[in-house]
Amino acid sequence: MQRQLEIGLLPDAALDAATAVMARHLEVARALLAEPETTALAIILPPAAHDHRDWRLALARDLAREGAPKRVNIVSGHPGERIASALRFLADAPGVTGQYLVCHE
Repeated sequence: MQRQLEIGLLPDAALDAATAVMARHLEVARALLAEPETTALAIILPPAAHDHRDWRLALARDLAREGAPKRVNIVSGHPGERIASALRFLADAPGVTGQYLVCHE
């Protein structure tokens, strides 16, 4: 079962946003991955500027390595059909892990 962790507003600065996610949400993500029925975790983040890409991709990759064989991916965008479509795709894509999918312009 793919679990979802939706993270709301984050600071605009990349370093501040990364710090906030690590401080407030990392343990929640790890706890969701530790649940026996969890096979995958999709972390949903709000849209951000391009300078956020590195820390978001690092988070996806590092959590995927740590949680293997369970899958971890990060999806970024506004709530709506783009996010829903990406989440449906990830739920049915057992070979996709450690990815950062941008679902906004």
